[in-house]
Amino acid sequence: MKMKELKSSILLTVVFSLAASFSAFAQGDSFSDPNVDYSFDIPDAKWKMTVKPSATIRNVEFVNVERNDGHLEVRKITIRPDDLTTDVIKNEEQKLQFLPGYVAGKEENFGGFLKGTAFNFEFVRSGRPMIGRFYFLKADPNTIYVLRFTGYRDKLRSLQNQTDSIARTFAVKKGN
Repeated sequence: MKMKELKSSILLTVVFSLAASFSAFAQGDSFSDPNVDYSFDIPDAKWKMTVKPSATIRNVEFVNVERNDGHLEVRKITIRPDDLTTDVIKNEEQKLQFLPGYVAGKEENFGGFLKGTAFNFEFVRSGRPMIGRFYFLKADPNTIYVLRFTGYRDKLRSLQNQTDSIARTFAVKKGN
């Protein structure tokens, strides 16, 4: 009888732990604005909007606590139908090469609501090691959205599950 009670107790603990983790994950929020044609989920309340889109400026920016802990910029790039995502990444990388201590990292295929590529790199800002993780998400033959995450190397690496979650839930609104 004790073994059966122990199994029941373990099962209840597992069920309550899973329920708590799901409710903690569900505490995030969503971003959507009438001035942009996309939306995404924000997995943690520590992400705060610092640049709100307007009718004239469509850029969106978020920070996680402080800018150097985690910074997100969302940009929309118009491309020609025959342009490859790798070409867009190379164009972005040409700009990044001027960052102090720039070192290119690897590219990874990435998928969520939109498919694309995650590009990683390292650089130095004010003597501190930084990293960037840019998600290039192709919405249609003429549009790529770039989610540019940067931050202190140790901080942003610890947030990669959140940056991946934001990129995975990034979606173009219906009718756009």
